[in-house]
Amino acid sequence: MNSGRTEELFVGLVALILVPVIAARILRGLRTGRLPLYRTSIHREDDRAKFGFLLALHAASLALIALVAIDLLFGLRLKESLL
Repeated sequence: MNSGRTEELFVGLVALILVPVIAARILRGLRTGRLPLYRTSIHREDDRAKFGFLLALHAASLALIALVAIDLLFGLRLKESLL
């Protein structure tokens, strides 16, 4: 059956949709100096270390989600090659 490949394509497309959403959040944070964090937000002026750390976490999640999307959409099987 091809249901496994269909699931991979669906999850890959969902991950691909998340990439510009996360990128927009990073760019908005850099532009405004404010990153949302659950029900509050971190302001660059208030705490530069927390803001930088949260920005780095967003960048890492962007890279990871993009890698997952590419892997699933193109069938690269990176998970199997890493294990």
